[in-house]
Amino acid sequence: MQQALRIPVSGVEAIDSSDALAHAGTFRPAKKSSVTPQPAKSETRGLPLVIRDLRKSFGDNEVLRGIDLEIPAGQFVAIVGQSGCGKSTLLRLIAGLDKPTSGTISFGDAAARPEDVRVMFQEPRLLPWARVLANVEVGLGRDRKAEGAHDRARQALEEVGLADKREQWPAVLSGGQKQRVALARALVSGPRLLAFDEPLGALDALTRIAMQRLLERVWADQTFTAILVTHDVSEAVALADRVLVIEEGRIAEDITVDLARPRQRGSAELAALEGSILGQLLGPGGAG
Repeated sequence: MQQALRIPVSGVEAIDSSDALAHAGTFRPAKKSSVTPQPAKSETRGLPLVIRDLRKSFGDNEVLRGIDLEIPAGQFVAIVGQSGCGKSTLLRLIAGLDKPTSGTISFGDAAARPEDVRVMFQEPRLLPWARVLANVEVGLGRDRKAEGAHDRARQALEEVGLADKREQWPAVLSGGQKQRVALARALVSGPRLLAFDEPLGALDALTRIAMQRLLERVWADQTFTAILVTHDVSEAVALADRVLVIEEGRIAEDITVDLARPRQRGSAELAALEGSILGQLLGPGGAG
């Protein structure tokens, strides 16, 4: 059974708590916190997301078993769970890369276009025969030949700190730099919802932390809705407003992260929240 949880943390300010959660068509307000919430963002470009009774099967294998979820515009949501639980399948359905067996996905905006939703994968998937700038322009799709395409690509590279690499070949870039190019490619079209499918999983620890900070900064600057699938619970609690725990194709826990930004990695508050989620994932005694 899906449960909506709020884990209170003393000594820090809470983020906005106005995001009402929905389950089976009924809104379930979060519990009041003892700390003062931060003001909501005045405006956002993000798309709201509403999912109702979403199911996905591959033959006789039912991977998603009735997902009900609402994500307000501009929220950062992380999805965690053990391998095979259905989290990447859910992300692919949201991104339109696959079709559900049943159920509905809507973005709550009649003006939403397919190009408003973009995906960043674990592998950079850069074209080896194209220079960095040209790789970013691929993200513009049909508009890559339009006037101003080069300027938009250069601006996206500047956003991720690679303006000086625009004429380089992908082969000479480090792993972290390749992922930043992939991020620029995802950002260049101005998405309103950006889905991340474990984009940092192959990076070393220090590069990964740097990329986490970059993702958070870009999300805060551009105010898109962000959905991150990750195996790294510490990454989830460091970045997200909410953490969804998927078990056997269902949302087992929906946890609001009441921690002010920027978050202090290694803090007792983050460690407590991470331990609570790991306990859910690993079962009694599994989190140590």
